[in-house]
Amino acid sequence: MTEQEGSKSSSSARNRGGVQRVEGKLRASVERGDYYEAHQMYRTLFFRYMSQSKYAEARELTYNGALLFFSHHQLNSAADLSMLVLESLEKSEIEVQDEILEHLVKLYSVMDAKSPERVAFVSRALKWSTGGSGKPGSPRLHQLLALTLWKEQNYSESRYHFLRSADGEGCALMLVEYSATLGYRSEVDMFVAQAVLQFLCLKNKPSALMVFSTYTEKHPSIQNGPPFPQPLLNFIWFLLLAVDGGKLTVFTVLCEQYQPSLKRDPMYNEYLDRIGQLFFGVPPKQSSSYGGLLGNLLSSLMGSGEDEEGEEVHEDGSPIELD
Repeated sequence: MTEQEGSKSSSSARNRGGVQRVEGKLRASVERGDYYEAHQMYRTLFFRYMSQSKYAEARELTYNGALLFFSHHQLNSAADLSMLVLESLEKSEIEVQDEILEHLVKLYSVMDAKSPERVAFVSRALKWSTGGSGKPGSPRLHQLLALTLWKEQNYSESRYHFLRSADGEGCALMLVEYSATLGYRSEVDMFVAQAVLQFLCLKNKPSALMVFSTYTEKHPSIQNGPPFPQPLLNFIWFLLLAVDGGKLTVFTVLCEQYQPSLKRDPMYNEYLDRIGQLFFGVPPKQSSSYGGLLGNLLSSLMGSGEDEEGEEVHEDGSPIELD
C-alpha cells in the first residue's frame, strides 16, 4: 500500500467513525422521543456533508436515520430522509451498485404501501437507476421491486416490474401463485399468455421463453406438454418457435388458425400486431401511432415515453392489468 493509499484509508476510517458517533447521538435523541429535533439535526448534518462533497457519509446517515424513524412509526420524517438518500445519489454521480439498489428497496419495503410518498420514491429511484441511459430503470432494481411486491401479494404491480427485469423465471413463479390464489381455473392459460406477449413486445425473447417454460412446468393445473389441452398454450408455444424462424407466412397462418382463442382477450391481437412488426417484418398500420389505452400501454411496455418519471408515478395504476 502506498503512502497516499494509506492516507486515504485512514481518512475514510476517521470519517466512518465520525458518522457512527453522530448517529449514536441522533439515535439516542429518537429513542427519547425527540423526533422533531432529531429530524432537523439529520437534515442539517446531511446538507453539511453534501456541501463538503461527503456523499457516502450523507447517504449512510440518512439511510440509517430513515430506517430508525420507520421503526418508530415516524413516517413523514422517514419518507423525507429516504428522499435525501436519493438526492445524495443523484448529486454524487456514483455508479449503480447492487448494495445501493438493495438499500433503496429496503426503504421502499417499509413504506406504507398506499402512501403517495412510496410512489414518488420509487419513481425517483428508477429514474436515478437508469444512469442516464434513457431506459425505464435498472433491470436489477425492477427485479428487487417485483420480489418485494410479490411478498406483499401485490401481484399486478409485481408483474409490472418483472416485465422490466430479466427474471423470466421469477415472473413465472409469481404468476403461478397469482393464478392459483386469485385466478379462475378456466383462465390458467391467460396469465402466462399475456406475460409472454408482453415480453415479446419488449423484444425480450429469452424471458418470454423462460416465463412460458417455467409456468407450464410448475403450474399444478397444467398437464405436461407440449402439446397442451389448452389451445391458447399451444398457440404461445408455436409462436415462440415461429419467432425463432422469422417467417411471416408461418406467423400469419398461426394467428389465423388460433383466432377463436385469441378473441378471448381483445388485447392479444394488438400485441401480435406489434410482435409482427418486431420479428416478422410486418409494416406498421397506416394509422401508425396507437392511441388511447392501447397507446399508453404499449408506450409504457416499450419504455418509449419521454417522461419516465410520469410513467412510473402511475405504478399503483399499472397499465398491465389482467381483466
